[in-house]
Amino acid sequence: MSEFLREELKGRTAYGAPQLDVPVRLNTNENSYPLPEVVAQAVEKALSDEIRGLNRYPDRDAVGLRTDLAAYLGLRAEQVWAANGSNEIQQQLLQAFAGAGRAALGFGPAYSMHPLLCLGTATSFIDAGRGEDFGLTAGHAVDAVRRHRPDVTLLCSPNNPTGTALSLDIVEAVLAQKQGLVVVDEAYAEFRREGTPSALSLLETHDRLIVTRTMSKAFAFAGARVGYLAAHPSIIEAVQLVRLPYHLSALTQAAARAALAHADVLLGTVEAIKQQRDLIVSSLREMGWQVADSDANFVLFGRFPDQKTAWRRLLDQGVLVRDVGLDGWLRVTAGTPAETAAFLKAMKEIR
Repeated sequence: MSEFLREELKGRTAYGAPQLDVPVRLNTNENSYPLPEVVAQAVEKALSDEIRGLNRYPDRDAVGLRTDLAAYLGLRAEQVWAANGSNEIQQQLLQAFAGAGRAALGFGPAYSMHPLLCLGTATSFIDAGRGEDFGLTAGHAVDAVRRHRPDVTLLCSPNNPTGTALSLDIVEAVLAQKQGLVVVDEAYAEFRREGTPSALSLLETHDRLIVTRTMSKAFAFAGARVGYLAAHPSIIEAVQLVRLPYHLSALTQAAARAALAHADVLLGTVEAIKQQRDLIVSSLREMGWQVADSDANFVLFGRFPDQKTAWRRLLDQGVLVRDVGLDGWLRVTAGTPAETAAFLKAMKEIR
């Protein structure tokens, strides 16, 4: 049926990462720690309580879940919106504020779904690039905004796949241009190093700022698919114009609320993962590899003459990492101590 496909979609491949059955899977930035038993039991009870009411539609505005998310962020429920992962959140934002005849600006290498979300919403995507060290300066960002005048500017902090965090000076400099909306993707915010700020602190003074987050990473809740945004209430009202009716199932909402009630327990693995991330960074550098500074739960490392060959050699040893399409670079998720040890051992074998 390719002849009926939209022209701009022809020849494209769907987003995805290999899902291979190997001993050590460190390619999709999941939290390697399973749900603690107390949380698993709470989620099971919450789901059980909902099952007999599945003949009814869920709360289409997810007010209870948004109230709990707002409490976690220190905000009000009317400042928060939830959806099926931060991907759907960002898709809804593009549907509401971008689309045909409008443009979104990004700074690659960055999250590879951003161009695809733009493609799916008929939004023009402009990649203004980054420095050779994968950093982004306020001057470069402001120049790109002035030159392209986007309807939506997409910033990532920490950035995926590089792990690079943004200073608030950069976010404020872009906001000062008063050009469209500014979306800061903070999917990995809970893993940032001490002293690294969150754009959430700017919300009260900038009504064009949107911060998107997820429960997939730090909360070890990737299988539940829950993402959310924080913004001015008028942004939430606009997004509700394009969201599908009942887009979050009653089971999803119940599970997420049960998890949020145990946020302190779930987030207990964050420090352990950060320690493994820092160990990976220091160990790889000691081996002589180049490593990007990371404020996320993953590390970008290289440089390989051929990263595809290096990826295969690691896989042959039972370690799955991610080839993100950057020449000479691979990305590895920080997991458990055992997974880190297996990865580092495999890296010594491919020197």
